[in-house]
Amino acid sequence: MAVKPIRLFGDPVLRTPAEPVKDFDKELRQLVKDLTDTMIDAPGAGLAAPQLGVGLRVFTYYVDDRLGHVVNPTLDLSDEQETDDEGCLSLPGLAFPTARAVRAVAKGFNMHGEPITLEGTHLLARCVQHETDHLDGVLFIDRMDPEQRKAAMKAIREAEWFGDPAPVVKESPHRTLGKAI
Repeated sequence: MAVKPIRLFGDPVLRTPAEPVKDFDKELRQLVKDLTDTMIDAPGAGLAAPQLGVGLRVFTYYVDDRLGHVVNPTLDLSDEQETDDEGCLSLPGLAFPTARAVRAVAKGFNMHGEPITLEGTHLLARCVQHETDHLDGVLFIDRMDPEQRKAAMKAIREAEWFGDPAPVVKESPHRTLGKAI
């Protein structure tokens, strides 16, 4: 297993828009494995690359026994919305009511560069929207009205993990040729 530390609220990588994947190579396949293993271990319904400190447009999901990933997603959302509790592995132990589209269609690629389409409603649609938001540097609390966000921020500041130092990231002694992974 390749379980990695999940970046927590306050880490700047969570607010930085991720770059599109250009190389569908061994490193990308390893990233998808790391994301999947970490998500399942957490356990979570989804995990985006920035949550592992990698600024690439990739996320994994595991909802209703559907396990997969999407690289470079674009979304088409229904106009119909629903509000339900939503949580995040980068804000452990917290959940807040958040409005999302009921239906989502994500188009992108798998780790081999082959085009894929992922369609889902309710929880899967919520997960796809949540993880794609991560790729844009957006957290689900950003989608709340100001009063709800204020209450969420209070709960975050009171969380036992708030203010913990970011995990130490060791730099490789090998040249990375400018690649993020």
